[in-house]
Amino acid sequence: MGSFFERLRYVKLVRKVVYIVIGCLSYPGLAIMNRLKITGTEHLKNLPRNNVLFVSNHQTYFMDVIAFLHIFCAVKWRKKNKLGVPYYLLNPFTNVYFVSAEDTMRRTFMSRLMALAGSLTVKRTWVEDDKTVRKGLNPSDTKKILKALNRSWVITFPQGTTTAFAPGRKGTAFLVKQSHCVVVPIVIDGFNKAFHKKSLKLMQKNVLLTVHFKPPLPIDYNDDLDHMLSQLMNAIEQSDAYKNKAV
Repeated sequence: MGSFFERLRYVKLVRKVVYIVIGCLSYPGLAIMNRLKITGTEHLKNLPRNNVLFVSNHQTYFMDVIAFLHIFCAVKWRKKNKLGVPYYLLNPFTNVYFVSAEDTMRRTFMSRLMALAGSLTVKRTWVEDDKTVRKGLNPSDTKKILKALNRSWVITFPQGTTTAFAPGRKGTAFLVKQSHCVVVPIVIDGFNKAFHKKSLKLMQKNVLLTVHFKPPLPIDYNDDLDHMLSQLMNAIEQSDAYKNKAV
């Protein structure tokens, strides 16, 4: 059953139906009850159809990704920095996957729906007891993401947590180094104020939600992983330099 469910996320018709359902459920919270400010979609215009990695800070389990999916669909219909009337859901852009923690995607109906929308489930790369231990990506997880990059766009969150200014994971830098992908940074804000962290539940209205797409990063693929990760974290404004500014 699990294997069958896993295969469904690669069926475009299934994903299109899921996009319509999720899009209709989420649109009011994103664009009517709150204020959504989108900038930088001009940087999406000439991207290749595959081997593009979007790296972003993370504020909720689902609404961050859902906002990106809305925007990608709107851009497909030649909208710039806005959603407008969501007729774009009738023929959505489905050439994108997103990385998510395996245990997160097993809990609720919403998580299963999101799994069908195109999640690439990976085992958590950290555990917490007396201290935080960070490990590399599981080889099978790495292969799964690299395979998806080879044919599409992929969204990932280098921090792997919704905690602001948490350290990034080298696994993201490793993916960039291995794939030689185009890297597009995204910086978001307001989602943790407007929405429940683990669902689509609206927690507050009239919140300014911001999504800013930056130009593709100039990457030296021969760079060491530490420097590459530092570059990624600075690009999504989660480095120590930005943390010090926020204090």
